[in-house]
Amino acid sequence: MGPDAEQRPGRTDAARLDLGRTERIDLPEAVYCRSKTVGQCVDIVAAMLADGTDAVIATRTTDEQRLALAALGPEASAAGTLVWRPRPATGATAAVVAAGTSDLPVAEECRLTLEAMGHGVELTVDVGVAGLHRLLDVVPSLATADVIVAVAGMEGALPTVLGGLVAQPLIAVPTSVGYGTAFEGMTALAGMMTSCAPGVAVIGIDNGYGAACAAHRFLRRLGSDPT
Repeated sequence: MGPDAEQRPGRTDAARLDLGRTERIDLPEAVYCRSKTVGQCVDIVAAMLADGTDAVIATRTTDEQRLALAALGPEASAAGTLVWRPRPATGATAAVVAAGTSDLPVAEECRLTLEAMGHGVELTVDVGVAGLHRLLDVVPSLATADVIVAVAGMEGALPTVLGGLVAQPLIAVPTSVGYGTAFEGMTALAGMMTSCAPGVAVIGIDNGYGAACAAHRFLRRLGSDPT
């Protein structure tokens, strides 16, 4: 941080922190670390820890960034996402379902962000439609969650299948995984956007963090609704 950082709460040499975001939308500002220097990442996270009180989330970190950020004592990390000061448990639950192991980094980003928001998460991996029996085996447990996030590449069929089997809010996340004409996730995105299963909401390619934020908007209503 710059020499006058103490006189500028919520600021670093590289950023103006939005410390009031939690009060406005119940989601803290996250630190997107891609394209930032190691020093910028450390300064921003340190300022958020010093000036704020909510969970701090850093996403898309490199090995070098994670090594430096480790000195700030993150309480959880996975797939390039780090979390400090996770919120207390809310009692609401989410299921994050990854079609294949190759989709796991995006699913883990979603899982860890939801856990930072205080939600319980069940992560299920490798239940894509190429082995439909594997998905059918876990549907009963998925049906106990309050919201489901389905993460898939290739043709992106997983959310459509789930959308015909479960009643919960369903958020689909296409990934840039696939052979042939997967087009870095564009095929999965187009397939999810044209799903014949009604009511499937779709997030952008590889955006596990955004999917978690969308799921949180559903889940927070459960805590405010006495019924």
